[in-house]
Amino acid sequence: MKKIICTLSILSLLGSCSSDLLNTLPEADKVTSNFYKDASQIEQGVNGVYGSLQYTGQYKQGLLTIGEIPSDNTFDEVPANDNFTYGEFDFFTIQPTNSLIENAWKDNYVGIQQANIILNRIGSITDMSEGTRKTRIGEMKFLRALMYFNLVRIFGDVPLVTQETTDVNSYFGQSRTPANEVYNFVEGELKEAITLLPATAAQKGRATKGAAMGILGRVLMTRNKFSEALPYLSQIDGLGYSLLSDVTKIFDVTNKNNAEIIFDVQFASGLNGNSEGSNAFQLFSPSGTVSGAKGHNLPTKEVYNLYSSADKRRNAYIGLTNNGVPYTKKLVKTSSAVDDGGSNVVVIRLADVYLMMAECYAQTNDLTNANLYLNKIKTRAGITNVNLTSQQALLAEIDKERRLELIGEGHRWFDLVRTGKAVQVMTQYFAVTPGYSTATIDQHNLLMPVPQNQINTDPAIKQNPGY
Repeated sequence: MKKIICTLSILSLLGSCSSDLLNTLPEADKVTSNFYKDASQIEQGVNGVYGSLQYTGQYKQGLLTIGEIPSDNTFDEVPANDNFTYGEFDFFTIQPTNSLIENAWKDNYVGIQQANIILNRIGSITDMSEGTRKTRIGEMKFLRALMYFNLVRIFGDVPLVTQETTDVNSYFGQSRTPANEVYNFVEGELKEAITLLPATAAQKGRATKGAAMGILGRVLMTRNKFSEALPYLSQIDGLGYSLLSDVTKIFDVTNKNNAEIIFDVQFASGLNGNSEGSNAFQLFSPSGTVSGAKGHNLPTKEVYNLYSSADKRRNAYIGLTNNGVPYTKKLVKTSSAVDDGGSNVVVIRLADVYLMMAECYAQTNDLTNANLYLNKIKTRAGITNVNLTSQQALLAEIDKERRLELIGEGHRWFDLVRTGKAVQVMTQYFAVTPGYSTATIDQHNLLMPVPQNQINTDPAIKQNPGY
């Protein structure tokens, strides 16, 4: 039985100590005063932070669901499945007691606290080379910034905790930090991480300079800092990444961590009692297609029909059942245990960077370069290039290409929110799509509700308006 260590969580943020919350990996449980005393133990802790990205509320399900289902990209085939947990995102009836919302908050803060512990203790380790120490600090700052970025764009204001929690009572009553301050922190962490991280990772799945530049670019774009984002995004082009010529190879599980992938979350089948795999393939498969399929997060017919017949991505990224129900091909069955999927989850890849660059160039009125980077994606897809001379038309075309290229990767909802189009686009989608006559969206839906269990634990944490 693993020892339950309450200092792993921030009790004012995560609720009371429980085995369900804390019984994770051994690397994440050894948070005691007599641990993390040497380089080997620090490495275990670092692996635990990477491991937190595999949690349900992070990239196992949370970011893929929250980033897609509320948008016009994906839908929930049977909303009642799993107690409406996923269906609530489809109809904007999300409750503060939604288990995926609770996990998104909890699992990010577990990872953040673990990163805080490593950053607090790594300076006193004597048997670690300075080069390794520098890299590990960069990795922890990158991962902590990534988790805070995801939290702030999901919930808005969130408690900003940057030190190891040794007295959980000290965090009660401090409420939520304004989103602008959280974004400032994230920007600073990523800029520092860029100076610390290597251009090439010694191990697949580790954070690199390119990963930090790419996420920083995304953060800056979220804040409408397009001219500031461009220098960071542009440098990625010289770091050795390349678009794969064959789009079917990008998500091929025999071709993981390929030249297009800048950072992804690692999953594997058949390891550690099937604990390193993901059940996302099972949950995100149409009902009746595989054992235990739930029909969550399926591509919409609208996005499927946006692809031209010549577009190589349509059949590479989306399949159709015999009944014509779309499903993603970016997650595949890799084992006889269907809930032990080995598909990695891409956080950022070069195609995404090129489309972000195209948008930044368009926003700063450099339409020549905007067309250039947009056409890199179109050329690879096998479709006709464009030469658009209207900024508005170019931004609309980039938006469309982001949908087609990044379907199912957890970006569409956040793209709609950051561009201010969410309410308009989804209202129109509901009006023309059968089955959504009762669905409505307004400004309060642009943020998700704060989990009710956090408010119950600490009344200083207030609910978002409208929930």
